[in-house]
Amino acid sequence: MSAQAAFSDHSSHNHDHVPHESGRANPRPLAIALGITAAFTVVEAVGGLLTGSLALLADAAHMLTDVGALALALAAIWLARRPPTPQRSFGFARAEVLAALINSAVLVAVTGWLFWEVIQRLNHPPEVDSGPMLIVAVAGLLANAASAWTLSRGGGHQHDLNTRGAFLHVIGDLLGSVAAIVAALVMLATGWWLADPILSAGIGLLVLISAWRLLRESTEVLLEATPTGIDPAEVASAMASAPGVIGVHDLHIWTVTSGLVALSAHVELADGQSWPEALTELNRRLRPFGIVHATLQPEPASDIADPFRGCTLDSPEGRAACRASHESDAASRTPRTGDVLDRAPMT
Repeated sequence: MSAQAAFSDHSSHNHDHVPHESGRANPRPLAIALGITAAFTVVEAVGGLLTGSLALLADAAHMLTDVGALALALAAIWLARRPPTPQRSFGFARAEVLAALINSAVLVAVTGWLFWEVIQRLNHPPEVDSGPMLIVAVAGLLANAASAWTLSRGGGHQHDLNTRGAFLHVIGDLLGSVAAIVAALVMLATGWWLADPILSAGIGLLVLISAWRLLRESTEVLLEATPTGIDPAEVASAMASAPGVIGVHDLHIWTVTSGLVALSAHVELADGQSWPEALTELNRRLRPFGIVHATLQPEPASDIADPFRGCTLDSPEGRAACRASHESDAASRTPRTGDVLDRAPMT
């Protein structure tokens, strides 16, 4: 092994990155906000059932998204503090993504039920006990305001993606509480019972948008798609223009978890180019893209076209070569029948 290749075994990893923010976030504001939100989710759901208000039930469903978001943020803080293992080299960072996927799928189903109820009530709007509905809606508004204030005082919403997402959920739920209050006031003043399902549909749409966005983003992370806002061609161009770099291939950019973007790539170097110097410059060029963990493999310049490099994910031929190499290795590890018999103990 050459000195340059040996150096790449460890130093090509950019370990000089900011730790995942969730590991440094203060869990206390999240725990307080979670307790407040969970309690008033139950209050609003019971109030909606007792008063017959679909707006309260819809707002309770929206507050349920807040409970999920706050719980996910707390879980992320706890899991981020667990050290990686040889079997889980990234630790448990992806647990929050799995939880978000399940939570968002459930919310989409709940929203489907909500819209079905809206359709039924638009055809036959029932009378709603608007007075108690108004009281519960105002209490919900106060609870959401308290949760938002607690999270803003903690300061995590300014730098931590998980806390920021939870904070935005709570702010969005303030709008749901306002909608329920407006519906109650309209029905108290006019007796127009359609205000309840119409405003409920608006709240349901808000829940659906949030849930669908969460479902899409969590799916993209699990599929290891390039993060939104990062252009792989632009990244490759910035890397290829570094002094001594001839080309970049097998470039992959993905999100490990919220706030942790990783990259891996093969870098072709000009003859005589020092890899430590090139590595330092490449890492400097990657930071403006928000890429905090890079694994770079140096290679000598090659005239071989991309489709014929062997095992690579850049082309169908390269992927076929990967499969062929894997099948060949698996076959070489499979013992032949004769070998097994030769090693069998004598009876």
